[in-house]
Parts: sequence; structure tokens; C-alpha cells
Amino acid sequence: MNKFSEHIVIQRFNSVYNLLLDTNKIKGKSDLAEKLDTYNHVINDILKGKRSITIDQLNKLFLIFNIDANYIFGLSDSFYLDPEDASDSFNIEKKDVLQKDGKRNIRLIEDIRAFAGTAIDLNSTNALDAMPQFSIPGMDGDLFAIEIQGDSMSPTITNGDLVVCELLETQDPIRNNQVYVIVTDTIVAKRVQPIKEDHEVLALKLISDNDDVYKPYDINVEDIRHILKVKTRLTNYGMS
Repeated sequence: MNKFSEHIVIQRFNSVYNLLLDTNKIKGKSDLAEKLDTYNHVINDILKGKRSITIDQLNKLFLIFNIDANYIFGLSDSFYLDPEDASDSFNIEKKDVLQKDGKRNIRLIEDIRAFAGTAIDLNSTNALDAMPQFSIPGMDGDLFAIEIQGDSMSPTITNGDLVVCELLETQDPIRNNQVYVIVTDTIVAKRVQPIKEDHEVLALKLISDNDDVYKPYDINVEDIRHILKVKTRLTNYGMS
């Protein structure tokens, strides 16, 4: 058995590939590779279970072919977001797709490396409108999804996992030792301990679960742009 063959995401990707072939939406692996901005051998390896598919490749699959993200993650049996509105076009703009389905409440922050050193504003309408969206049954509210890079939170969160988070408001309490995504000039997922003085939170201690390698460190509250509470994670095996 190949390394990724049993992953639900890879199994469902194979089903989508066959569907796109059968409905003449693609001509073959090379055609799909071009549309997902990758190479023929990459698509071939994914189909054979020799490698995982990236979040960026999945996002392009959802946007271009109107595929339901819930199907890929094993949470739905329906291929399309709307079978009657499945597009035959290969040139769907992100904003057009987003406007078609107001139910998708999870915004995907596609590449956290792109935000390093920038003032990402998750309250900005322009920033929110630019983010692709999807949904997960049973998860309501305005949520964000972020792909985790690195092993600092292993084994709780592993490299490549997608965490689904809820943006904290100023008055929301920070729970001791819970996992949050902290946005400063960078974006990190850490276990958090509030540091208080006279009942006021002045700083946060950020703790990695892989503490043999990554040591705790403190960050001042005034340096934090956003705090997001991690609600669940999507792995190559599904949701946990």
C-alpha cells in the first residue's frame, strides 16, 4: 500500500478526477495539472497515493470546477456545491464563486508565509472578500482556516494540517493552556497561558507541544493583531 493511498482526501480526489474525465471537463492528467498549476507527474503521484495534495491545489480544484470541499474531506457525498449550477467554465474568478454560495462560512487564509511582516487585518472587508470559502457541516459562524507549517505543535497539530478557528473579540476570555492562533507580524499556532497583573492580561506565554525542540516564549498583548481560537483541525485523514 502506498503511503497516502488510504487517506480519504486522496481517495476522494481520485473520484473527482474520474468524474471530471467522464464529464469531459478535463482531457487527462496533463490537462488537470495545468489547471491546478502543477505538473503531470505530480497529479500522477497523487492519484497513485505516492504524495499528498496541497491546500493550494485543493483550493484551485474547488474554485475552477465548483467541487464541494466537504466531499473531498469525506464530510459529504455530493461532488458539487450545486449540481444544477456546476460550471463548465475553466475561468471562474474567486469572487464569482464566493457570491454563488452564501452558505460557505469558513474563509481560507491560503498562504500564511505571504503575511509575514505585513499588517493582515481579519476585520477588513477587502481582505475577507479576497479569501476563498468553504463549509463543514455542523460548524457555524464566521470562521477561518489556516494551514499549519512546521512541527512545533506536534503531535496535537502536524505539518500540513488545516486548523479551523474563530476570531476572538476583545472581551472574549483567553482560556489557560488552550490552543490559539496568534497573529503578529507572523502567524503561529500555540498553546497559550495569559500573564496577568492586577487581573489585566499584559502578555501571553506561547507554548509548543513539541517542547523538547521549541521552548516557550512571551509576547506582549500590544504586539498582537488577532487571536483566533482553534475549534478543530482537518488532517489528511479527515476531521478531528
